[in-house]
Amino acid sequence: MTTEAPLASTSASPTARQVWTRARGIALALVVLLATAVVIAAVRSDARHGRLDPRAADPYGSRAVAELLGDRGVSTRVVTTLDDAHDAAGPDTTLLVAAPDLLTGRQQRLLHAATENSGGRTVLVTPGAPSVDGLAPGTTADPVTSFDSTLAPGCDLPAARRAGRADTGGIRYSTPDPDADTCYPSEGLPTLLRIPADAGSGDTVVIGAPDILYNDRLDEQGNASLALQLLGSRPHLVWYLPSLSDDSATDTGKQTFFDLLPGGWLWGTLQLAVAAVLAAFWRARRLGPLVAERLPVAVRASEAVEGRARLYRRAGARDRAATALRSTTRTRLAPLVGVSPAQAHAPEALLPALSARLHGDGQALHQLLFGPPPRDDAALIALADQLDALEREVRRP
Repeated sequence: MTTEAPLASTSASPTARQVWTRARGIALALVVLLATAVVIAAVRSDARHGRLDPRAADPYGSRAVAELLGDRGVSTRVVTTLDDAHDAAGPDTTLLVAAPDLLTGRQQRLLHAATENSGGRTVLVTPGAPSVDGLAPGTTADPVTSFDSTLAPGCDLPAARRAGRADTGGIRYSTPDPDADTCYPSEGLPTLLRIPADAGSGDTVVIGAPDILYNDRLDEQGNASLALQLLGSRPHLVWYLPSLSDDSATDTGKQTFFDLLPGGWLWGTLQLAVAAVLAAFWRARRLGPLVAERLPVAVRASEAVEGRARLYRRAGARDRAATALRSTTRTRLAPLVGVSPAQAHAPEALLPALSARLHGDGQALHQLLFGPPPRDDAALIALADQLDALEREVRRP
């Protein structure tokens, strides 16, 4: 009894040891990368929360402001939903809205209704055109026109006069309220507004730049003084960080799909359609006569004829093949019998000349050169032979 020797391992069927040897370098690199990512995430998890977040210790966070306010007895609480911000509004509370432009129109109306007569202070950080009128009715926002962010107070607001120059240069605002304090002007318009409430002791503060709240800018100019005075006027500070995941942001009421589309969508769609038409016109084939181009390689005539014949046969196009054979033959015969190329395909001009040259039957020549298409492949081959014989006879001296 014989036993078969085990087959040797090949590249098509590697062993587990070979697979591990090949892949261990990649696996080790992936483990190192994963471990590094975990360590970095763990180190930064307690310091990085986001821009203008009072829990963030990175340069664009606001933890330093919150710590300084805590030393002065002002408590800071972070909220991320409209309901919590709505409930927190009161005479002993300063409500800071870190990103007003993230609020929908409905959220703006609800928040303004809650803070309008609450007796507390509302601080809006860099509200733009989408939100400033909803949260501070009548106020308009103008774009930045100067790159100089450090500005002088230019007003009688005590907090601004004590702070002096500060980094408030950013969005500029205007308000029709004659009792409003307009501070830190840039190009003739203020970058900080304090608008008193119609009733009670509350007010709304609009800041055109967030620099005075950043950790890395707090120790410059009078930023710290201005921030602490604006946010520390009440014993409680509620720091509202609007979130797109807030349920109130998706409650659109009776709005339709077209109400949710941004303004100008119709003109944008029209511009895209015009651009598509122009792109299609640019990419379309140019009109005009065909231009002959040199082939990149030399192709023998016999190969080209054979390839074209196969295409005709595959399509069963005996009529087109016969028409091509007859047309080419007429074109070559016309100058041999004294007929112009323009009259080569006219029976009344070509056939009499051929009959006179060959002393043959004009009816047979007409059947050969202008007859109906052949019935089958054998008839097509016979036609090609007859045309070839006719051309040889005409060329014979």
